[in-house]
Amino acid sequence: MAQASRTETYEVPVAKFYQAIIDYKNYNKFVPGVDSIEVQSESADGATVKFNINVIKKISYTLKLAHKKDQEVSWSLVTGDYMKTNNGRWTLKDLGNGKTQVTYSLEIEVKGFIPGLSLIEKGLVETNLPLTMSSFAKRAENL
Repeated sequence: MAQASRTETYEVPVAKFYQAIIDYKNYNKFVPGVDSIEVQSESADGATVKFNINVIKKISYTLKLAHKKDQEVSWSLVTGDYMKTNNGRWTLKDLGNGKTQVTYSLEIEVKGFIPGLSLIEKGLVETNLPLTMSSFAKRAENL
């Protein structure tokens, strides 16, 4: 299992960053590696979303996401073709003056034997984490 957490501060209001996170339908336009998205259900309290990504290997999985407006979005794995675990959260802290402290935490475990498994897990959590965070920040700036 691979785990990672990263905290950054962005010159983006917390409400805009939150909006970028819950903009599931457009992830394939601004999140690296996301091929397509299917929003299965969505409300103010959360969503169920199927992700089709291409990070070293094509992977499909469905997450159940819980929303706390302008504070947090957390998720857990519902189903996944290669995933045993996919849990995580975005935590947002309003620092005032249009600044937001953002923490992104992720825990991934791929199931079964896959050649290069440790590289896939490492790529999902370590390599893509900074890139993913900056992609969301850029999206938030443009909202």
